[in-house]
Amino acid sequence: MDFSQLNDQIPAFDQAAAKQAKNNWDAIAKPLGSLGILEDDIIQIAGLTGNPQVCLDKRGVLVMCADNGVVEEGVTQTGQEVTAIVASNIAHMDTSVCNMARVAGADVTAIDMGCVTPAEGALDRRIAPQTNNFTKGPAMTRTQAEQGLTTGIELVKEYKERGYQLLATGEMGIGNTTTSSAVAAVLLGLPIEEVTGRGAGLSDAGLTRKIAAIKKGIEVNQPNPTDAIDVLAKVGGFDIAGMAGVFLGGALYQVPVLIDGFISALSALVAARICPASTHAMIASHVSAEPAAHMVLEELGAKPLIQAGMRLGEGTGAVCAMPLLDMALSVYREMVSFDDIQIEAYTPQGGDIK
Repeated sequence: MDFSQLNDQIPAFDQAAAKQAKNNWDAIAKPLGSLGILEDDIIQIAGLTGNPQVCLDKRGVLVMCADNGVVEEGVTQTGQEVTAIVASNIAHMDTSVCNMARVAGADVTAIDMGCVTPAEGALDRRIAPQTNNFTKGPAMTRTQAEQGLTTGIELVKEYKERGYQLLATGEMGIGNTTTSSAVAAVLLGLPIEEVTGRGAGLSDAGLTRKIAAIKKGIEVNQPNPTDAIDVLAKVGGFDIAGMAGVFLGGALYQVPVLIDGFISALSALVAARICPASTHAMIASHVSAEPAAHMVLEELGAKPLIQAGMRLGEGTGAVCAMPLLDMALSVYREMVSFDDIQIEAYTPQGGDIK
């Protein structure tokens, strides 16, 4: 796939459909804009899909699972065997996101993008058993990075053909907050210390090792901040590549995609740097407790629905947003209009409504 041409292949955002959705909201018997970001998200989805009659009834969660060679540097609390165990548990519907997805009415799929031990029951899209240790050289080849992106795009195409109207991104991979922080430091141009957190609970010594590994990885590989695929290949992970591809596919096939936490948001940023038009498909669910999470969302111009200090991963935050969108749609579709109750509609009075 020629990623340099992808932006031109994405359908234009349908301003007419978005305007109709905005008019629909404004006609409802309630104060203008009073559901805030929920209204904005429905309008965005209308513009993305070209249909103001927004429907999100069939939804899925794509959980990208992969191992990272940088774990050799002592940057995690647990070993790599955990990746395959949890990925297999996701495939068998026995993790946090699976239980939450049952409540939200979403189907969950675990995708093995490259686990050291193949994840039993997961969808096999393995690129390699794991990435390379980026303190010693590139995490992957550019060809492998593009394979990961293409995998995510193709998954969206498949799910669109199966009738899915909303997708959520999730991930599982020991060491992936290290790769995400490395990519974030390069793409945002920020000090490594500012974008690096404790992940799944590192000690002070562990955090020091993590920061040192990221510094070394960037020094050794010299990723080009103006080339997101180069950054992804040199210090990223297969899971990041797959999720970035899902955001690209969401825009290409007009399927809204929920951003989960820091790693998912970072993947969205990679997608946006490759293809700016892909932001039309991105819906922010929550802001993670990881230090750089809000920085990445601000860079994307994405406003999260939830601030709950979550940092579990797997797509859990994205799934939490699904019932909120359902509630917004219940008002959007079913609420009486000003005309119905024969009262004068609200009109904009100037100034920003806070």
